[in-house]
Amino acid sequence: MSKPVYGKNALQSRNVEKIPGSIWALVVAFILFLLWTPFQVGLFNGQMIDFERPIYVSALLSGLMLLLWVGLYYKKVKLLEQRDLVAVAALLLPITYSLSLFVAVSHYMAMNMLFIQSMYTAVFIIALYLLKQKQLNVVIQNALLAISYFIVGFGHLNWLGGGKLAGSLVGWLSNTVQNGKYTDAVMTDSNGLRLTSIFQYANTYAAFLMAFLFVAVFALIRSRKWYGKLTHGFMLVPIIVSLLLTLSRGGLVLLPVVFILLLLFLKPAQQILWILQLAIAGIASLVITSPVTNLGTQLNTEFTSSAALKGWSYLLGASAIVAGLSWVVQHFVAPWLERKLGNWSSRRWTGLWIPLGSVVLVGIVAFLLIGTSARSILPANIGTRLENINFKQHSVLERFTFYKDAMKVVKDYPVLGAGGGGWASLYEHYQNNPYTSRQVHNFFLQYLIEVGILGFIVFMGFILYIFYKYIRGYVKRDKDDFDNGFFYLIIALSILIHSLLDFNMSYAFMGILVFLGLAGMAAVMDSKPLKSNWNKTGLRLGYLAVLTVGTVFLLFLSIGYITSSNSAMKAKSILSVSQSYEEIKAPLSKALKNRPSHPESALYLSSLDQQVFTQNQDEQFLNESYSVLTRALKDEPYNKNLLTQLVGYYDLKGQSDLAYGVYRDNADKFNWDIEWYQSLISRSFTLGHGAYVQKDDAAKQEYFKTGLDAYNHVTAGVEHLKTLPPEQLQGRPFEITPTIALNAGKMQFMSGQTEAASATLKLGLSEDYTDLNNREIARWYLAALKKDGSQDQAVYDLLIAAEPTEAKQIDEIVGMTF
Repeated sequence: MSKPVYGKNALQSRNVEKIPGSIWALVVAFILFLLWTPFQVGLFNGQMIDFERPIYVSALLSGLMLLLWVGLYYKKVKLLEQRDLVAVAALLLPITYSLSLFVAVSHYMAMNMLFIQSMYTAVFIIALYLLKQKQLNVVIQNALLAISYFIVGFGHLNWLGGGKLAGSLVGWLSNTVQNGKYTDAVMTDSNGLRLTSIFQYANTYAAFLMAFLFVAVFALIRSRKWYGKLTHGFMLVPIIVSLLLTLSRGGLVLLPVVFILLLLFLKPAQQILWILQLAIAGIASLVITSPVTNLGTQLNTEFTSSAALKGWSYLLGASAIVAGLSWVVQHFVAPWLERKLGNWSSRRWTGLWIPLGSVVLVGIVAFLLIGTSARSILPANIGTRLENINFKQHSVLERFTFYKDAMKVVKDYPVLGAGGGGWASLYEHYQNNPYTSRQVHNFFLQYLIEVGILGFIVFMGFILYIFYKYIRGYVKRDKDDFDNGFFYLIIALSILIHSLLDFNMSYAFMGILVFLGLAGMAAVMDSKPLKSNWNKTGLRLGYLAVLTVGTVFLLFLSIGYITSSNSAMKAKSILSVSQSYEEIKAPLSKALKNRPSHPESALYLSSLDQQVFTQNQDEQFLNESYSVLTRALKDEPYNKNLLTQLVGYYDLKGQSDLAYGVYRDNADKFNWDIEWYQSLISRSFTLGHGAYVQKDDAAKQEYFKTGLDAYNHVTAGVEHLKTLPPEQLQGRPFEITPTIALNAGKMQFMSGQTEAASATLKLGLSEDYTDLNNREIARWYLAALKKDGSQDQAVYDLLIAAEPTEAKQIDEIVGMTF
């Protein structure tokens, strides 16, 4: 696979095809789109109202650009070669998401994914045709580099106390800037302070940095101008330091994997240059990482100009030194290596030796930094993260659990999948333990869940075909550095590989980069001619017609969704400052007009109606609440908040049996939600006791059976959690609470299971006998023991000491017959 990527190729003709102004307008719009999207939290598909509007706007903008492309290129679109068919095949990606809409478990999230996939398709088709022209290709590459470098600098501004300055730079294009600062560009979690930059998620920022670290090295080595070498060399240290400041173990683990894979594409001289440049920048970065980390931590607690100046001095000084050394290597060492290794490069398999040696080198470095005291050169938080890299670490074990649970979903939704957002809606039904993760942490598994085997085959066939044909063409031809697609291969390969372990592609900006990378590869891939009957006018015009009609339809749809989202956000902001029913309801009604099943809007309006009903007892408000909820639940049957709100409606109506039915009928959707099961058990006892009072034994038995089955589910879950590896975190609490023990124990007692009742009730006891709930548990516990002829004297003495009348109440319970 070894291939000269950087050699001094014959210069191409300077008679570059003149590009019309209209095409340049499309290029400018495309670049502005690439600049706008990352600062919308990377277009995170957060499945919440706070994140949705930028997704709809980006879908609208990409659709408008695609229509402009159709107008400019409709005469140039031919079906002459395999590359042209790839552009047609791209339409299958949103089509598979359209098909999954018919079986989607969440219409809201499925529609969001349809918008995102349509945007990817638009980006791919536009980029594919633009990147065929070398002049435009170079402009877009330079624009991508400039944007990525700006994002890196933006991150360091936030880290080194310049949050206000960073916010002022992007505030005009981002709603994420609040109080003058970009929200959560630096975050604190259990691992300490972490740099997240635009993404608000450190691991995805690490994936971005990994991709553009290698792109920067590639750009450095191919640069012919001195200022190009200095610029790209200068950026290596900020990128590596940023990567370390993310504290991302996945990034550090996968970086050498991607690096070795990329080396396989290079000839030996370039392999050595890559290693040299990264080694120089890596050493310089390690030297300054500790003081930059400490200063950043200090500056994010309390800003001082001296600390900020010191931090920037470390960063800029090291970057300048590395830039100079990078120039020296490229100016003196690179030509010498080309002369010395030029003949060796032509030999077969010579490109494998250095990557194989790099595997050993990476292993040695990893051992030194993970298993020896050499780790002490790093800041304590980074050293701790490295020390914890192993297959028994909790995040690794949790990911394996996610993947196993994901395959359970695929088994039940095999062909068309569960629709966009399928995992987020269904994971609580399939999860092995009570973790909280609305993301699978594996892009490919999440894609498989959403579109099923059919859609997954289409997607994998699409990207693997492009990779295969690109590599085939790359091996066969010697192309110019700026026109060989390697720039785009680096981006697509890096992000996709990192997405094996994380949910980077849930950030649509990362998806845009991947599809832009695929387009860049497709533009230069090995492409054989098609049979002439492919290029019939009917097929070409049919393709453009389908593309145009579909785009126009999605444009109108996106406009409606943007209007709805704006109204929903307006209502949310009014809720925090006003109590006027009419003022709050107006935007909510408008939001639900275009999207009647929008979960948050439905939740806000139904809650508002229920609150008003509690004040004036006017049934029309309850009726509207019910209508809104049932309509939303028709498309969102797994939405726990909507179901809980429906329970509130039934409670207000005095229909406790229907409220109980909601908990009973949906319990298996939330197998590890202890609050859900606690409510189900409590309501089962209450209704069962009511049936007992009314002497309806059949109803009592039915309610008690449901409650005790739920209790058995909880006890089985508690036992299952004991089998988890000790290194794996359990997740949310899941235990027999005092309330569960009391109600389950009562049901067992009233069902004649006094021995089981005493065992259950004992689980809920505490030492606090001033607590009325604990006294009730103790009362029923002692009554159950007494019924069986036993006694717990210690508990009895403590209870009577707290309340002497309890003795009489115990006897009353014992004397009851059920």
